Amino acid sequence: MIEQRELADGKAATFLGPRGVISVSGPDRLTWLHSLLSQNLKNLEPGQSAEALLLDPHGHIEHVIHFIDDGQTSWLIVEAESREPLLSWLNKMVFRMQVVIADRSEDYALVGHMVSPVDGVATSNGIPLAWQDPWPGVVSGGVRYALTWPAKWPWFECLVEVQDLEATLSKYGQAGTMAFDALRVAAHRPRQLTEVDEKSLPHEYDWMSTAVHLSKGCYRGQETVAKVHNLGHPPRRLAFLHLDGSGHALPESGDEVFIGDAESARGKITIAVNHYEMGPIALAILSRSVPEDAALIVRSSTGPISASQEVIVPASAGKAANLPKRNLLMGGKH
Repeated sequence: MIEQRELADGKAATFLGPRGVISVSGPDRLTWLHSLLSQNLKNLEPGQSAEALLLDPHGHIEHVIHFIDDGQTSWLIVEAESREPLLSWLNKMVFRMQVVIADRSEDYALVGHMVSPVDGVATSNGIPLAWQDPWPGVVSGGVRYALTWPAKWPWFECLVEVQDLEATLSKYGQAGTMAFDALRVAAHRPRQLTEVDEKSLPHEYDWMSTAVHLSKGCYRGQETVAKVHNLGHPPRRLAFLHLDGSGHALPESGDEVFIGDAESARGKITIAVNHYEMGPIALAILSRSVPEDAALIVRSSTGPISASQEVIVPASAGKAANLPKRNLLMGGKH
């Protein structure tokens, strides 16, 4: 709890553990990456941060990418598990583009800090390699489904040269990744490692606000993104849960969520934490059909845990085009 407070106040920093760090240089880098990813990147200014998704052909999330460009090189920060498959896929997509792709994961460590970049952040082409999280804002071309959201989340992820990591961390109080997770969950912030599965669509996590540009050119998965946003609803939705702490036990990732005594699960816990102010809280991915005011039960190995919802993605998300239903009895006329 002390670590959480110090991290929230900017007095502590967190070594975020293994990550993939990929550099892409060359005159075509921004145009090329813009054509592959969900975000508008071709006009990115040096030092500007962005978040982007690599989707499969059906619009499901494959990789969440934290993106910085220094004017000469683009820096892609991904989960450690994404490093090799993303590198392999990028190399297959080069064709005749003037780009050079390199794995820099062994050269840099990732340090998280609130309010500002850490003292010791690496630079490239005179630009600090500090990714500023756009959450919970709405970037140009994005849309937020949530009607309300927590206070600002002034989070920075800083690339630090491996040989400078110990000296950089020594300048701050050190907070563990559990402290980071607690603050992230309180900010309703999804992460690929814990929240994303093989069925995940950007709409389900409110990632349409920070990682998707709705009016940019074609990219893989764009048709599904547009159809779900304009004509349909995402089948699931991310929810924030306040958990009953009287049993002094937290559910585990993957524990199923039920409405009361119902027999069929209606969702699952993605991550549960103890927060220094809120107590036990969690993120869960629920079926869209779960009423937003439903009292929930998490069935864990230690017994049932009562939970109340705080809506992140509402059940009404989508249907942005607001087209009237076709009257099939009248030959398809409106």
